[in-house]
Amino acid sequence: MRRVGLYPGTFDPVTNGHLDIMQRATHVVDHLIIAVANSPGKNPAFTPPERVQLLQDLVDDCDFGDCTVEVRSFGSLLMHFADEVGASLVIRGLRAVSDFEYEFQLATMNKALNPKVETVFLTASESQQFIASSLVKEIASLGGDVSDFVPEMVLRALKIRYPI
Repeated sequence: MRRVGLYPGTFDPVTNGHLDIMQRATHVVDHLIIAVANSPGKNPAFTPPERVQLLQDLVDDCDFGDCTVEVRSFGSLLMHFADEVGASLVIRGLRAVSDFEYEFQLATMNKALNPKVETVFLTASESQQFIASSLVKEIASLGGDVSDFVPEMVLRALKIRYPI
């Protein structure tokens, strides 16, 4: 039986930390769906189609071994989307202990909404723990160098979005 996992997020922008979690998630599932949340309330720098395209370009450029990876956007309740795509796992990345309380609450609520779907937490690699999309956007918008925090194709998109 094929194990399908969802890795949901806003991915605005996708960072090396996200990529690290994606690569490690492919060791836990047979098929990984990177689920791009519309998240209009977060005032994203990139539209959902732009974020999907950046992630698709990144996925096309990576080797995930035997795991198949697809990128999809969604605007529904995550647990409804999980049912729609046949996912049995939700992958969540944890950067710090401070992330755990919110993520634990979210996982518990999701379990109440859909008991068939489990949440798996992957801790960020030590070298990626401090990277947050919101900080990357802020630094890029002020003309700072974010080249160590994002893949090259994302860096190019940020330079277009925030020309300085």
